[in-house]
Amino acid sequence: MALLEKHLARVVHVHCKDVRPQLVAQARNDGWSFLNGVLMGTFTVPGDGVIDFERVLRTLHGGGYQGWLVVEAEQDPAVAPSREYARKGYQTLARLVERIGAPA
Repeated sequence: MALLEKHLARVVHVHCKDVRPQLVAQARNDGWSFLNGVLMGTFTVPGDGVIDFERVLRTLHGGGYQGWLVVEAEQDPAVAPSREYARKGYQTLARLVERIGAPA
């Protein structure tokens, strides 16, 4: 958040993905490759991990950001079906955008 706040005026595009910290820790401890981390579920869509997207979006909105929010879902589609997870991420962000009163 400190980095976002410091460079807020430079933000012109935002990709949103979440993380599962237990799996990130395991990936680091066990030396997983990036691909293995993706396949094992270290990353997920907004609303399925621990990132406080409401705080992120409030900061962006407060700084005048009016660009896109892109949902990223780097996961194994056999475990986390792409359409289902993309919808979940979109719905999470849409609810938060509405909650903070930002234009959709």
